[in-house]
Amino acid sequence: MHLKLWHTSRMERRTHTGNARLIALLGPALVAGVAYLDPGNVAVNMSAGAQFGYLLVWVVVLANGMAWLIQYLSAKLGVVTGQSLAQTLGRRIRNPWARRAYWLQAELIAMATDIAEIIGGAVALWLLFDIPLLVGGLITGAVSMVLLAVKSRSGARPFEAVIIALLAIISLGFTVGLFIGPPDPAEAASGLLPRFEGTQSVLLAASILGATVMPHAIYAHSALARDRFGGDVAAAPASTAVPSRGTIPEPRQNHHEIAASQRKGRGSETPTPDGPAAALEEHSTDPPHRAGILSAAAALAPRPHLIRRLLRATRLDVTIALVIAGTVNLAILLLGAANLPGVEGTDSLEGAHAALSAGLGPVIATLFAVGLLASGLASTSVGAYAGAEIMQGLLRIRLPLLARRLITLIPAIVILTVGFDPTQALVLSQVVLSFGIPFALIPLVVLTAQRRTLGEHRNRWWTTALGWASSAFLIALNVVLLVLTFAGA
Repeated sequence: MHLKLWHTSRMERRTHTGNARLIALLGPALVAGVAYLDPGNVAVNMSAGAQFGYLLVWVVVLANGMAWLIQYLSAKLGVVTGQSLAQTLGRRIRNPWARRAYWLQAELIAMATDIAEIIGGAVALWLLFDIPLLVGGLITGAVSMVLLAVKSRSGARPFEAVIIALLAIISLGFTVGLFIGPPDPAEAASGLLPRFEGTQSVLLAASILGATVMPHAIYAHSALARDRFGGDVAAAPASTAVPSRGTIPEPRQNHHEIAASQRKGRGSETPTPDGPAAALEEHSTDPPHRAGILSAAAALAPRPHLIRRLLRATRLDVTIALVIAGTVNLAILLLGAANLPGVEGTDSLEGAHAALSAGLGPVIATLFAVGLLASGLASTSVGAYAGAEIMQGLLRIRLPLLARRLITLIPAIVILTVGFDPTQALVLSQVVLSFGIPFALIPLVVLTAQRRTLGEHRNRWWTTALGWASSAFLIALNVVLLVLTFAGA
């Protein structure tokens, strides 16, 4: 009896320890998931609900499902290789002019994303405190610099904690209205049936998808996973100089690429520690590698079962993040469908705020504006991080995050200074994002399907097939968005 109780207690302790370790691995996807709740998402989902009721519920659900797969592939690339997508492409694109051209389009995408997020924060401050848009944009930029300083000086975990706290505020601000004005369950369920009603509904559907699957989130997630799980910093041997905390490690050839090049007779490079190699040891119950027992190559090579453990945690992380993001985006659409049907002006953030204030009261409208402010602050910080990673990975130029923040703040401040319509700026930023989708999605699917890149952790055939199907669908809809936008639909 005592032996049975001892075994039960031991298994409970192991389960508790295992759960604690799993929870400790969560975080990168929650940060990347903020991109799915930026001001562009808020505007398009509220507009879709107000104009077409529950018609486009299915689009939000579909977009979230595709986003899960894409974000998981991005995180997997960072976990297995210890490199971000930008770093990997920086190594693979050998022609310097081709690499610079690729960087230029990715850089423009990152800047367009930042414009929408700075404007969203500025609009929120105007709605809350009647602060002029230009001043609000400067305040949003300044606060985002503080958040990036946390990342630079304190590392990944404190930055994640701050962004997750903002994510909680976003979720509260955008969902509480549903408790005051709940949607009709049967009508909401009917929106799961795929259909359109005219050109404008197609345009909004494409906008929802374009605002959900964003290029900078793909670049950012692989880098966040690399930073969180150690990368070259954690895997470096004692004799190797370790970069300071908060910096982005130089791209190194991962062990799968080394093996592939050696098989082809052109690999003379000494294997270097890959990203997860040592980071995984922290979460392992096995004895640590000991000098003199294992060869250097064996000590530095990531162990498959440990990488699989991290990938399981990553799947859970992505699932939690996308459930939160999908629920909030759906709540925004349902809020508009249930309480603002046919109300004029809901195609702008300030119009949606005014309509909520008139329909549900000033408290709900204020919470909406608070959620919008948190959305702008969190998403612009993640966007600046993604932009810095793009530059470092593709050009091998490492700018401090704060300097990078100042540079990318300029276009948004110029737009606010000249008095350009904020809603129109948001629309145009989504159009620019549409151009960048293929350049992020196609390389991601190709790289994660390659044995050379991920070894035994490469995609299964059906994962690759789903990745290609999702990419083709998203690219096609973004083309539709571009055509309809330029046609003046």
